[in-house]
Amino acid sequence: MQNVRKGEELDEKPLKEFLQQHELIVDLNSPLEVTQFAGGASNLTYLLGIENKEMVLRRPPKGAIKRGHDMGREYKVLTGLNNGFDKAPKAYAYTEDESIIGSSFYVMEKIEGIIIDNKVAKERNISETEFPIIANSWLDTLVELHGLDYDALGLSDLGKPDGYVERQVRNWSKQYLKAKTEEIPEAPKVMAWLDEHQPTEYDHCLIHNDYKYDNVVFEDDSWKSINAILDWEMCTLGDPFMDLGAAVAYWVTSSDNPMIQMAFPYPTMMPGNPSRSEVVEQYVQKSGRPIKHLVFYYAFGLFKNAVIVQQIYYRYSKGLTTNERFANLNMLTKVFCELAWQAIQNQRIE
Repeated sequence: MQNVRKGEELDEKPLKEFLQQHELIVDLNSPLEVTQFAGGASNLTYLLGIENKEMVLRRPPKGAIKRGHDMGREYKVLTGLNNGFDKAPKAYAYTEDESIIGSSFYVMEKIEGIIIDNKVAKERNISETEFPIIANSWLDTLVELHGLDYDALGLSDLGKPDGYVERQVRNWSKQYLKAKTEEIPEAPKVMAWLDEHQPTEYDHCLIHNDYKYDNVVFEDDSWKSINAILDWEMCTLGDPFMDLGAAVAYWVTSSDNPMIQMAFPYPTMMPGNPSRSEVVEQYVQKSGRPIKHLVFYYAFGLFKNAVIVQQIYYRYSKGLTTNERFANLNMLTKVFCELAWQAIQNQRIE
């Protein structure tokens, strides 16, 4: 947690009025403490402390297009999941009224537990024997998510699973070109290969699209139970292996390029974690879904990461965000594109 960054403050008076209207607080005169979550690079997330309770507020960043930062859609996902999935935060209230804090936003439950990032893993001295348990619980929860009945949850209109992969390849390529700030030789090669080698037959289910260690909250340090999955902004109906591909694209290991390790330090690099291939093998075993086109899913996951960080860098380059963490993200875009092209050429994910 940190103090709210300059330019990303919340207007306290109308926010309190909103909270009172939705019966989340009693007294407009109650002192409100607002801090900001330092992690994450997409939607802005705040912790609200008031009347001896804590809530989380999510809003889009300044200058962001609605696509990918649709608070109403994210709120819809959570309210649907709240109908029958116990690993999603409870959604409290949502508004499109931008006069309150300058954008649409929603308020949800604060989940208690442990989020594992590199800093937490080092502080807790998580051992080589603990990471297999962590990875197993993490994978079990992904398989559980992919097995949900989205019709029963009221989320059947969340996306169009037919043609999902084709749309993803097309749309992420368009988004890259729109946010491009410099020439990266590998980028057009990757886009062309993905377009030519995409699978045309696949299952569909509810997918998260940003599933990684620091987007789940473990109940305690036994690591056997996950309280909630966070950051549902990219959730949709689609190919489960697109979800898995995105997950292993984040799975940085100790044998990876030192540049990607420095740019993307993840606890997956620590001893005891399974390799990317082992993660895929365990998912296939747990889910009963055989996988084809593994390199496609992995390369697409890497390219999607490239686009996401490039979009953030584009906003930074235009002065739409002042977060200095984003100043060199264009270099990370290049690394992700290079890794995707390397995987394609070698036909391997390691």
